[in-house]
Amino acid sequence: MRHDRVVVAYHGCDAAVADRLLAGEPFRPSENDHDWLGAGVYFWEHGADRALQFARDQQRRGKVAEPAVVGALVQLGNCFDLMDTRFTGELANAYQQYRSMLARAGAMLPRNAGTTPDKKLRRLDCSVLNYYLDWRRQLGRTFDTVRCGFIEGERAFPGSGIFQHSHIQIAVRSSTCILGVFRPTVPAWTRMRMR
Repeated sequence: MRHDRVVVAYHGCDAAVADRLLAGEPFRPSENDHDWLGAGVYFWEHGADRALQFARDQQRRGKVAEPAVVGALVQLGNCFDLMDTRFTGELANAYQQYRSMLARAGAMLPRNAGTTPDKKLRRLDCSVLNYYLDWRRQLGRTFDTVRCGFIEGERAFPGSGIFQHSHIQIAVRSSTCILGVFRPTVPAWTRMRMR
């Protein structure tokens, strides 16, 4: 199934990186062992504020000097869309295959970890997705993007089922899906609230 729709997406990064991307330098895929959706260039779908929050979190960790956001038009292409039950079913089967392969090799299954209930170090999720998508690629079925919604953060208010940092994230595996980039305008209320 192709998802030829185009979405507006946002990438949080350092201002120097943003300037290079806006000048035409290609995005560099993330290949951390804890990336939530496996290897790829990460974007928040329609989430400029969330991308800015991420860049500011990275600044607090010393990984970003000056937080910035780059907007992009992303064509989902052949999307492994985990907002669709067809793909979550495939992912459950992928986990079983991956677990069996590791057991045969005598290797340990990675675990999601972290100090918050969100378990932000998604080593298991990353490993399963990378394993499965690479296996499918070897069989001739390439996925251009991976897309998933995440419930994250504190409740919006007591008793709420809405969480403050929930978002849809996209990992772009094929750079041809990034149709163009732009510098988004950040509303004044966002700048005031984030300080």
